[in-house]
Amino acid sequence: MSGTTTAAALRRRAAGAGANRWVVLVVLCVSLLLVAVDATVLHVAVPAVTEDLRPGAIELLWIVDIYPLVCASLLILFGTLGDRVGRRRVLLLGYGLFGIASGLAALAHDPQVLILARALLGVGGAMIMPATLSILRQVFPDRRERALAIGIWSAVAAVGAAVGPLLGGFLLEHFWWGSVFLVNIPLMLVSLPVGRLLLPESKGDGKGPWDVIGALLAAAGLFGVVLGVKRLGGGEPVDSVFTVAPLVIGAAMLVLFVRRQRRRAYPLVDLKMFARPAFSTSVGCIVLAMLALVGLELIAAQYLQLVLELSPLETGLRLLPLTFAAMAAGLAGARMLRRFGPRSMVCFGFCLTAGAVVLLTAMGRADNSALMVSGFVLLGFGLETTLFGAYESMLSEAPQEQAGGAAAVGETSYQLGAGIGIALLGSVMNAAYAPALETVSGVPASASTAASHSLGEAYEVAAQLGGPAGVALRNAARDSFVHGLHVTLLVSAGLLLLGAVMALRLPRVMQCEAAEAVELPKPREVAESRVSA
Repeated sequence: MSGTTTAAALRRRAAGAGANRWVVLVVLCVSLLLVAVDATVLHVAVPAVTEDLRPGAIELLWIVDIYPLVCASLLILFGTLGDRVGRRRVLLLGYGLFGIASGLAALAHDPQVLILARALLGVGGAMIMPATLSILRQVFPDRRERALAIGIWSAVAAVGAAVGPLLGGFLLEHFWWGSVFLVNIPLMLVSLPVGRLLLPESKGDGKGPWDVIGALLAAAGLFGVVLGVKRLGGGEPVDSVFTVAPLVIGAAMLVLFVRRQRRRAYPLVDLKMFARPAFSTSVGCIVLAMLALVGLELIAAQYLQLVLELSPLETGLRLLPLTFAAMAAGLAGARMLRRFGPRSMVCFGFCLTAGAVVLLTAMGRADNSALMVSGFVLLGFGLETTLFGAYESMLSEAPQEQAGGAAAVGETSYQLGAGIGIALLGSVMNAAYAPALETVSGVPASASTAASHSLGEAYEVAAQLGGPAGVALRNAARDSFVHGLHVTLLVSAGLLLLGAVMALRLPRVMQCEAAEAVELPKPREVAESRVSA
């Protein structure tokens, strides 16, 4: 019969092969939820870990930071490896490693073992995160359905980031700190057999050898850059050798990686994807959106706890409207994308977020819960709208055989944006906060210098001073922090508007793609379908 009849038969077979795609999405979302929760669940357990294991200052820093460092560094390595050896295979190995590392972390008896376990969790997370997106790209070949799937996926990511501290706080009230890791094990034990049974296997085109040297260059380069950015965000001086060296060495390795990829006939990451305006613009939008989100969340948490003097649990509850709004935007994203197109959607998200940030500049020393809830709802909805449109455009622009590499690029952009946001907005905050504390009446110069490092340190110095001088220093520090918050919010609003301008390079309308086969029939099956037709 005609080629049209054959193509229709193949499309029907593809539709049948993807009949369980929504069940697959549930499995992928559960694994993503675990990785997202694990990135933040330890934050509230740090005091308990410190009391039990007695880590030094450097050891404690590595306990907290080693997971995101390792995870961000290995995303490209495992994303492209999945394109080569099979995305499901890498994902299932990630499940197993994540479960083993969780048990090791829960039973750690000294800081070194916990650091090792957290590093292994980062390796498992790097195997899981790009695989979830690339498999999602495969099982949802229709762009409209894929948009809805990405909306659900991104909403789950938002829930995981917010649930982490709340879950950690609940577990610490009833169990010991290791319980924050043990919760991963039963879910991984379920995910392994279910994933093996339901998830489809897929690979790239398999042309050429896998570039091991390139993968190691990318991993080492990203590790150095992310480490340097995190040290800047932690208040380390720019001229510190331990800050400059990782940045310089990491950047040099990434330059070598790019040059190597351009020369190779079969590169790990096809840099030609960045020549497509929709792909490169989407990556830039993800970086800017995460830059604003993580920096603002960090400063907002400090404001809620130190200025308004709310407990950690109350702080987490105050941030919940942001999460619920992000969930709503993720679930509504597919419909908005069809109606307005990527360009309008991402521009609107950036502008709405900038408006929310400007609204939050009205926050002061007094608690204004109505203003805060309104601002956080707009902030969550706007940022998730932006991230949804950017992720969907980026993934749709990438060829299916490069899905793992494209997903890894998107997740790396996410991690880099988060690190840069903490460093940049943290630096702006410190620059606006410190000057007002240089001359506080009745406060010695040494005390003023110590207080200028952070609001928490200012409160400690004020408590030591006591009397009118202590009260004056505490009030001055609180007022200075609020002023710094306002300046940081305005800078963030400017960056968000820059993102809205950048988004004008995205396509105006959503181009729906022809259905692609989830698993292409073999030549013999094609011949049989022609005979039967």
